[in-house]
Order: sequence, then C-alpha cells, then structure tokens
Amino acid sequence: MENRVHIFDTTLRDGEQSPGFSMNLEEKLKLAHQLEALQVDVIEAGFPIASEGDFESVRKVAQEIRSVTVAGLARAIEKDILRAWEALESAASPRIHTFIATSDIHLKFKLKRSREQVLDDTVRAVRLARSLCNEVEFSAEDAGRSDLDYLCQVVEAAISEGATIINIPDTVGYCVPEEFGEIFKVLKKKVSNIQRARLSCHCHNDLGFAVANSLSAIQAGARQVECTMNGIGERAGNASLEEIVMGLRVRKEHLGFTTGVVAEEIYKSSHLLSNLTGMIVQANKAIVGKNAFAHEAGIHQDGVLKQALTYEIMTPQSVGVPTNDLVLGKHSGRHALSKRYDDLGYQLEKKELDRAYMLFTKLADKKKDIYDEDLLAIIHDGIRIIPERYQLKYVHAVGGNQVLASATVKLIKDEEPLVERGLGAGPIEAIYQAIDQITGVAGRLLDFSVRSVSGGKDAVGEVFVHVDFEGQSFSGKAASSDLIDASARAYLNAVNKTVYARESTASQKDS
Repeated sequence: MENRVHIFDTTLRDGEQSPGFSMNLEEKLKLAHQLEALQVDVIEAGFPIASEGDFESVRKVAQEIRSVTVAGLARAIEKDILRAWEALESAASPRIHTFIATSDIHLKFKLKRSREQVLDDTVRAVRLARSLCNEVEFSAEDAGRSDLDYLCQVVEAAISEGATIINIPDTVGYCVPEEFGEIFKVLKKKVSNIQRARLSCHCHNDLGFAVANSLSAIQAGARQVECTMNGIGERAGNASLEEIVMGLRVRKEHLGFTTGVVAEEIYKSSHLLSNLTGMIVQANKAIVGKNAFAHEAGIHQDGVLKQALTYEIMTPQSVGVPTNDLVLGKHSGRHALSKRYDDLGYQLEKKELDRAYMLFTKLADKKKDIYDEDLLAIIHDGIRIIPERYQLKYVHAVGGNQVLASATVKLIKDEEPLVERGLGAGPIEAIYQAIDQITGVAGRLLDFSVRSVSGGKDAVGEVFVHVDFEGQSFSGKAASSDLIDASARAYLNAVNKTVYARESTASQKDS
C-alpha cells in the first residue's frame, strides 16, 4: 500500500473564500510561488467561472507554476468545465476539479434535482473534463451527509468516465473521525473500480475535527488531503496544512505515512499568508503560532534547557521558525543584511535588497536592536507587489481624551505633493479622513488590529486593516516602531490596492 500522502493546497480557492482573506492577482502569484517552494503536490488556484479576476488568477498561476499540479474548480456544468480548461490549458500539469452535491438535503433544497439526475450530471461532467484534461478530480459535495450506497454509485460512475481522483468532502464539518474514516472503508469495499482512482479528503473545521477527520481518512485509505495554510477557509476554516504535515512527520512511526512537503518552508508560508491577508495567526496556533515553541513555566524551561525533547516534540528549525534572536544593529551593512535574509530563506533581488536596506536603516535609527521578526516585517511591509500610486511623505496627528483629534497628512502622487487636514474622534480616524480627502477614495474601516512584532518599548508594531471601498474589501498592512506611521501606511496600502484594481479593470475594458 502506498504510504505517500499527496498534499492538495486550496488556500487560493477555499481559503480565500473566508471573509477578510481576499487577495489580488499579484498577491496570489506570490503565495503560489511560495507554495511551490513548499513543494505541495497540487495548488488549487481558484474557481475560474466565478469572476474575471478568478479566471485570470488561475490562468496566471497555471502559466508560472511549473513543478506543481495546478487545479481549477468547476461545477458539474459544461460552461464551468470549459472555462476551467481555458484557464488551465497552459499549465505544465493541469487538473480539472469538478463537483456536485450528493446529500439528499443538498439535492432537495439547493440543486432541486433527483438522485438519477445528479448521477447523469456526474457522468456528463467527468466525461467532458476527461476529454480535455488527463487529470480529473471529482468531488461529491457534502459526502459526509450522503447516503453511502448512493455515494458509492456516484463514485463508481465518475471513475468509469475517467476520474483519476475521487474527493470525499466533509463540507460542513459534521463528521467525527470514526464516522468519516468509515466512509472510505465502505468505498474501498463496495466500489468495484476504486483501485483506478486516488482517494482524497476535504474536511472543514466547524466542530474542530478537520485535522482529526483527515488523519482518520488517511488511515482508512485516502492518499490525498485537501487543506490550507493556517487552516483558513469557509466559516471555521479547513484542515490545517501545517498540522497535517507535521502530524504525519512527527508521528511517522505510529501512522506510517509521509508527504513531499519541505517542512522547513512552513513558517515562511504561514507568515507570508498572514502578511498578504492582514489576518494574524492566533498566538497558540499549533506549529506556526507565536507561542508554539514558547515555554514560560519554570519546570518546562528547566526541562527544555536540559534536553529540548522533554517538552518539544519537534524543533522550531524543523518548520523554519527563525531562532537567532539578535542579529543586526544600526552599524550593520548591506552585506550583513543580505546574508541574514539568505539565512531566513529570502533571496532578494537588488531592487528588493535596496528597498529592504532603506527601511532597515530607518528602523535602526529608531531602535537599538533589530530582530529576525523585525526583518520579516520589513520584507513583507516594504517590498510592495502593487504600484504605490500614493506614497506617505508626512503624517502628524494630535489627540487626547478632552479634545477632537486632528491630523495633517502629506502624500506624493506622480511626484506632486498633496496635503490635507482631517478631524475625528481619535487620531486614526482623523488620519484616514485626511487620506480620503486627498485620494478621493472613501473607505469604510471594517477591522483594525495591531500586534507587536518584537519585544521591548521600541518594538516594531504591525498594523492590519480591512477596508470596504464601495462594496469591495481590501486589506492593508504596515510595520513601524511608530504606530501612527504604521496606521497611516496600512490604510494607504489598502487605498493603493483599490486604486490599482480600478485601473486594471478600466484598462481591461478599454482593451
């Protein structure tokens, strides 16, 4: 029996469906390249029929990612499948992923179709997809609540028409591990042609069982797991990639399975996703959380100092967590900075290094010691992946609990200085009002969060915002030892994104 488990990453598709996690094309490409470095087996790049933006994202990922299979999602509908193939056909290793619901509750209330009709839809969809693409995945949506005899019938038909991967989703996170594993055992026993396809699982975390259900499926015969970085996804999220990979790696002797994932790239992938979306990873998150390798209790600290294995079942290095605390200061040069980024796994091009060094020197003037966390904040905040139509030149805010806050903001656009004054209940509102007046792009703040990147009174703070611009939501982020500065630049980052999106849409219409 094959003990290799294929990792199907759906961060760019299912993960991005989570509120607040939307990414633009450039951000998706950046994450896709990091997932390729992580060496997942499949990247599900999106749902091409959903929008022009989704189509273009899948098409660009398919063009640029060459060592990993790229999948596009499609309903069991002809136009969806044709659109998916149009986006995927330039991929080195394309996969059409088509799906239809099989639970009676979905058939009755969502699809309004009979079991026989859904079976026919499955046959037609898989047949069409296979005529276009050698690799076809079929998903039985809400399989966790489907009648098992009927599920077996649909799966057998899909395989007969050429499906090479059969995915069993626990779409609403309803199953418990024993129950979910039993589905795979039944399929292996009752589906006559099951050996012709690889079994896959796709678990949601509504009851907190997603990873446990995925492991149960693997033990019962699944050899592909669909998951996301940081466990992001619809509602409570998906099975967490890092937890599955490290669970199989740390407990290999017990479970007996391996993956092809380069575990040392996990932390970088998690950190990149967090910075692209502005969604902070909870401190106690397994594997990648800030406290995942922290020990505060005296007994634990004593044990770790004597032998790390007393309280650490894996090392921080095994998932790529930086462990060198103090690295650089204000007298450090460009070469030292470049070398440290190399050590952290970032090979910067000259322009990127120039930008990072400029931000580093500014930070070094404000704080004595520069930590790895500071450098990671610089790399993600300072190296932009969209054009900066507006750049912050100056911000000054005044506030207090007895006065109306005011702020003066100076932006640069096309080398022209633009200055406005804003008022608000607090300095942040005043700053954002001034930016709105300058840019003419009024945003409604949905979320505002701050986290400390490193320790000390001079710590770098990261500010994350989510802003609604006339029905479109964009995230913004910035890092600085000055929170007023970071708050202004985070909001401006979101403004630049919406300006860029509007310009791109206009140019597409003109062409």
